[in-house]
Amino acid sequence: MNDFSTRTTGTGMSAEVLASFEGHRRELCAYAYRMLGSSFEAEDAVQETFTRAWKSYDSFEGRASLRSWLYRIATNVCLDMLDGPQRRARPMDLAGPSRPDSPLPAPQPDYVWIEPIPNALAFGADPAEHASAKDTLRLAFVAACQHLPATQRAILIMREVLRFSANETAEALTMSPASVNSALQRARATMSKVQPTVADDFDESDDAQRKLIDNFVQAFEAYDMDALTTLLKADVALSMPPFDLWISGPANVAAFMLSTGSACRDSRLVRLEGANGAPAFGHYKPSGEPGRWIPWSITVLELEGDIIAGLNFFLDTEKLFPLFGLAPELREEV
Repeated sequence: MNDFSTRTTGTGMSAEVLASFEGHRRELCAYAYRMLGSSFEAEDAVQETFTRAWKSYDSFEGRASLRSWLYRIATNVCLDMLDGPQRRARPMDLAGPSRPDSPLPAPQPDYVWIEPIPNALAFGADPAEHASAKDTLRLAFVAACQHLPATQRAILIMREVLRFSANETAEALTMSPASVNSALQRARATMSKVQPTVADDFDESDDAQRKLIDNFVQAFEAYDMDALTTLLKADVALSMPPFDLWISGPANVAAFMLSTGSACRDSRLVRLEGANGAPAFGHYKPSGEPGRWIPWSITVLELEGDIIAGLNFFLDTEKLFPLFGLAPELREEV
């Protein structure tokens, strides 16, 4: 039972109303994630949305759909949470690439970074819904949205991702439709400058991409840099939040993995259901004890066709491994 259900059980709120809220949980979580760039803050935003909705449900008169009403509340929750100058980013948004022999810098606080989100938190069971939503849950798209002021961000997502009308969006934000349309144009202009022009297009049913992922796992676990680099795009980017270092290009990735990143040798990768609509793994590194591996990262691949364009190693395993349902260690079966 989730936290909201636990708090409201026995308070007189009907199970039917609670179930009607829960039916919108995944799409609201995806919306909040696009707004906030954090899977944990997105879950908190949905919990707060349901709490506010529960407290004011008696005043909900059905003049709008329940979905629109919940989005209105969720938008206000997200805007409250974004009340400050800090925006989340990816390492490549902050500086140019590092040399492969660069020592690791001091880690930055977790609020600096875009975090991955498990597919299970953001996607419904409908494959068509999954296909239409995943492009706007990509790490690159979410990072690009962070360049927008909070209200423009909400307007762009509501209008272009959720397909709300100008009138619905205006009502949610207590603005005029004309102001919404004006802000949307400004948001589009900013996104055209900061959003990558080529989107990754992972398709689980694509044989070539499945083979690419299998080859990546084989090459990485064998720590075969010759094999690994053949899978990488010429301008591939490797990043490791919470470090603001990132590496560009196959040769530099290999050099980094054989020097500063050499602790990853003899790692094990556990395939996940996915993160941000992309292939993802629980990455365990050797513990120093034979036959035992410990958490190292949530690793998310960005693909372009049959080549890897991005290697993202999210190192905050204390938070992320439980989120993705991963074990605290791996042991070799005897």
